[in-house]
Amino acid sequence: MMSPKAVKARLAIDIGGTFTDVVVEHGGRQWTAKVLTTPAAPERGFLEGVDAVMKAAGLSPSDLSIIIHGTTLATNALIERKGAKTAFLTTEGFIDTLDLGSESRFEQYSINIGRQPSFVPRHLRFPVRERVAVDGEVLLPVDEGALRAQIGRIPQDVTSIAVGCLHSFANTAHERHIRDVVKDARPDAWVSLSSEVSPEMREYERFSTTVANAYVQPVIARYLEQLRRDLETRGVRCPLYLVLSSGGITTMEIATRFPIRLVESGPAGGAMFAAGIARRRGLDRVLSFDMGGTTAKICLIDDFAPQRSRVFEVARAYRFRKGSGLPVRIPVIEMVEIGAGGGSIADTDSMGRIAVGPASAGADPGPACYGRGGSRPTVTDADLALGRIDPAAFAGGRMRLDERAAAGALARAATGTFGGDAAAFAFGVCEMVDENMANAARVHAVECGLTLGERTLIAFGGAAPLHAARLAQKLGIQRVVVPSGAGVGSAIGFLESPVAYEVTRSFYQRLGSFSPEAINPVLDAMAREAHDVVERGAPGESRQETRFAFARYIGQGHEIPVRLPNRAFAAADIAGVREAFERAYTEQYGRLVPGVDVEILSWAVRVETPLHAPPRAAEPDGPSAARPIGARRVFDHARAAWVEAQIYRRASLARGAALAGPAIVVEDDTSTVVPPGYRATITPEGYIEMIAEPS
Repeated sequence: MMSPKAVKARLAIDIGGTFTDVVVEHGGRQWTAKVLTTPAAPERGFLEGVDAVMKAAGLSPSDLSIIIHGTTLATNALIERKGAKTAFLTTEGFIDTLDLGSESRFEQYSINIGRQPSFVPRHLRFPVRERVAVDGEVLLPVDEGALRAQIGRIPQDVTSIAVGCLHSFANTAHERHIRDVVKDARPDAWVSLSSEVSPEMREYERFSTTVANAYVQPVIARYLEQLRRDLETRGVRCPLYLVLSSGGITTMEIATRFPIRLVESGPAGGAMFAAGIARRRGLDRVLSFDMGGTTAKICLIDDFAPQRSRVFEVARAYRFRKGSGLPVRIPVIEMVEIGAGGGSIADTDSMGRIAVGPASAGADPGPACYGRGGSRPTVTDADLALGRIDPAAFAGGRMRLDERAAAGALARAATGTFGGDAAAFAFGVCEMVDENMANAARVHAVECGLTLGERTLIAFGGAAPLHAARLAQKLGIQRVVVPSGAGVGSAIGFLESPVAYEVTRSFYQRLGSFSPEAINPVLDAMAREAHDVVERGAPGESRQETRFAFARYIGQGHEIPVRLPNRAFAAADIAGVREAFERAYTEQYGRLVPGVDVEILSWAVRVETPLHAPPRAAEPDGPSAARPIGARRVFDHARAAWVEAQIYRRASLARGAALAGPAIVVEDDTSTVVPPGYRATITPEGYIEMIAEPS
């Protein structure tokens, strides 16, 4: 029989805006840790978290088989514009594409809208004399003399160079040649090619994605290399994997080549966590709700899979206004992000109305109750003032919260409209933040043509279980699930995620003149590339391949994904592709467009290993009856009144245990608020399931 030590441990770490969450899995058990993020040096918080969780688990560095890491570093570099100084080489006549964009307006009637400038200013964009046609035919070869002259004009302090040529998705030769010349002249420069980063048509999105990749590449490369050295110094020799925005994990090599694919890595892990819970509970319609210290993320999960997209915006000029950012065309789990976390700062405007976020107190100085110098009230301060949080048990008792500091900050903000009443202001803050999240969820569902009332809300993240029931009430959702390890849900999701990679290519085809002989070699090459990347990340593991086409009626502006057979096309398959498109189109739009042919613009091949099954949570000893450990006054938002709530410790609740609200279930990383009118039970998986009782 294999000893427990013979089975290697797996560790995951998620660096968020306020907290760094760590979980280690070994011998069928999980240990977690939550430490404050260190924004000035994220690797310091990373190492502190690893040390804390390894000590709690009684493990040594040699016991680790893998570390899976999700990071906000790429996102922060883009938002804060702290990337590398970058130049852009592009086809002559197209240096202004980055400014022209798609010529759309995200605020239709405002004359004062401001757009985010490109990461590459105009004086660092250099035209290259060359031209390729849309079908890949070379119309004008690269003028090598002129190219070398342009490279010579690039300032020496430029460390990264993006290359984007017109129609390079159809013929990559010119971009590859430009890279060779650049590396000959500037061997130390990082080079990103649009034909590798985002090989799809629509040059603005392709150029924007490539520039963003080049902008963050040196930053991510330095961070990962420093992290690798620091881990080796501690005796950690296992591989370090990174979480992709698509929910898969990949090697350091791929993460360094394409760091733009990391921009939503942490939230993507949370969506994978929720999808796994939905699968284990048999919940086919779910709203995933992840609320941490800085933001809240909402994702729709249908048939146990999160919604996916191929376009994401970064560095929005108006944080929550779609279209105000810079587009990046990458595989990504689609979710709505709201500036509503525990650290979101609350205040009143000139008319006395409460405003919450998007500014956050973050980890430094943090909410006023942290006692680290913060003086402005936050959502966490409001939750503490309303009795939702035990100041002595926050973060497992490792951080004692200052109730007086929280009350003082709230009272100062309440001067005027609220007459200095801290509790009334705290009530308004929580109602406002819950309504902001509810409204974002409603809008997102409407945009997707879906409804929310029949869904189950799965809540995780340090702050979500405090607000989940009230959010569900506002959305008309009857069932709320708070899983085990909810406070570090994204990190646990990393451990469940597959090694995966998706390859996308543009290759134009009409179904009326579809050519299997033309597309089969393209799809086969894409599949080989995806399998090769996954094989390097998970040698010898079984793999699943999925193929998609992105199709539309001729003349339309947007495509929808259509599932394809995982094999070579034959002429007989064309009718099946048309039927699959019509099913998908009808499901999304409710009708078809008769008499119009279908065109396919792009193709995708995703390869992934099987999902990792999490260990079953240990059954607590003792009777199944729920026994409170105390009681305290808690403000109930639905009734706008104080109530006496029973306090339960989650670790002592056996499967099948039931309790009625008002109650609070406390654990090291979070607390779950069970309002009056809800009944909570512990499911066979160890989750808290709250259901609203009939009124």
